[in-house]
Amino acid sequence: MSRRARLRAETTAEIKAIALKLMSAGGPDAISLRAIAREMGMTAGAIYSYFPTRDDLVTTLIGDVYTSVVEAAEAARDAVPADDPGGRILAWAEAVRAWALAGPEGFRLIYGDPVPGYRPPADGPGKAAELRACTGLTGLVAAAWPAAEPLQRTERTYTWDDFDPGLVAHVREHFPGLPPAALALTLRVWGRMHGLVALEIYGHLSPLVHDPAAVYRDEIRDLVASLGL
Repeated sequence: MSRRARLRAETTAEIKAIALKLMSAGGPDAISLRAIAREMGMTAGAIYSYFPTRDDLVTTLIGDVYTSVVEAAEAARDAVPADDPGGRILAWAEAVRAWALAGPEGFRLIYGDPVPGYRPPADGPGKAAELRACTGLTGLVAAAWPAAEPLQRTERTYTWDDFDPGLVAHVREHFPGLPPAALALTLRVWGRMHGLVALEIYGHLSPLVHDPAAVYRDEIRDLVASLGL
């Protein structure tokens, strides 16, 4: 990498880091190219050569952040043997929690309040990472489905029409034998994995319990047991 390219990469990384810091302190509204330029001692015109608009910056941030959590979850899952679906679910969940606690501003960016006025591109890096996460999480449920299916007690019989067409197309492409009920279960698993994490990241859990990690681990173990694993 040339010196010019190296300096540009370093400046780009600094811009993104400051954007997340501003968001952490002031919420999504605080992400502003001009505010970042002031923080870095740059002119507004100079920063626009890196990110022409605020939305370009937000798109890049979401792609980076979403990719990082998926990579952490996949690595934790893959460290557990494939014949231990319950262990892989636990590993995925604990990796997501650890990632969120290490960078709560990233969790807020992709799972919290939306950035006002931001419209994500249909095929941007964030969407690619989102689909990757969807594939990973659905794969966990698919592996558990033989044990989980007989235990399902639902109020209705799900059909593919109950879900977003894009989600259905993605799931049926990657898991052609999986029924709609398994997709409904995937959404419920996702909700249980993320619920306590969100409470912890937004400061609602720690004042109530001394060991949030133990509570979370018990929740995921209960989830795994509910799947018959």
